[in-house]
Amino acid sequence: MAEAGRNAVLRRRLAAQRAALAEGSPGADRSWRMALARSARDRLGLVLDVTGLRIKAQSLAEVLELPFEYALIAVLQGPAEGMGLMVLSADVLAALIEVQTYGRVGTAPVDPRKPTRTDAAMVAPLLDAALIELEQQLAEEADLIWAGGFRYASFLDDARPLGLLMEDVGYRLLSAEVSLGIGARKGMIYMVLPAKGRGVSPSYASPALQEEASGAQSFTHNFAAQVEASSCILEAVLAQVSLPLAQVMALDVGAVVPLGRAAIDKLQLMGSNGLTLTEGKLGQQRGMRAIRLSLPHAEAGFAAQVPDLDQDLPLQPMFAADPEEEASAYGLPMAQAG
Repeated sequence: MAEAGRNAVLRRRLAAQRAALAEGSPGADRSWRMALARSARDRLGLVLDVTGLRIKAQSLAEVLELPFEYALIAVLQGPAEGMGLMVLSADVLAALIEVQTYGRVGTAPVDPRKPTRTDAAMVAPLLDAALIELEQQLAEEADLIWAGGFRYASFLDDARPLGLLMEDVGYRLLSAEVSLGIGARKGMIYMVLPAKGRGVSPSYASPALQEEASGAQSFTHNFAAQVEASSCILEAVLAQVSLPLAQVMALDVGAVVPLGRAAIDKLQLMGSNGLTLTEGKLGQQRGMRAIRLSLPHAEAGFAAQVPDLDQDLPLQPMFAADPEEEASAYGLPMAQAG
């Protein structure tokens, strides 16, 4: 018993020393390779091989010099408000999207384009799965102190805000060269995490208690990050007009487009997918344009999901308008292009 106690003390001291001195130990190297491969296999049925991986220290200025062009930039949230990044090169992103849409990884050259929020939504579950797998692999490793507890939080379509969003501290950069679909595509996955630990520690002393506390903290941070990053875009549609392409191409400033049956009490509220969610009436509140919502009788399925929408809701301001604009708004049905 005494010998076992001494061994436990030595293990804890060695772990603390590794955490303080390591520049990215073999634990993180090996575990991140396995985490990427297993998550791709289990989530997408995709063969992902890590052909090379480097871990090195980076300053914030060096992180901002990563090749962000046409890459997907995923913001990671971790313990104690720690923030990290996951950057997928264009070829890696294309492979992940292709395998989910076509069932296989393509081989044609990737068209250069900026990643979208749809791309981010499609790859976010894979990123979280890889981060969870990394934690499990590092459960008894000192590298868990800096590499554990991070999850996908949001997506950036431009790297310029990173200098303001991220703390000016030291970071660890894990650069993984990956091959996807048995060599069909090759690219890079960069993961950037704060170099110092943020509260996640190896579970030597009490595995059950450490797991419970870490799980509760991780759930709180992840749930808050997901909710805060959520967005909903609704469009108030007064009327829809179909015109020949030639007429559309001929439109110019000052052209007038008849809106037909447009009426301020027949607005349609549509989601980003073009489906009508409900109807409403154009009005105003405190000098601002607003829409009073009402549920169409035909939308029975929607009513079953949201039963309280059959009642008029309080007016909510949508955008400001001056009195002249307000008067012209109620004078529809004519719209002026330009």
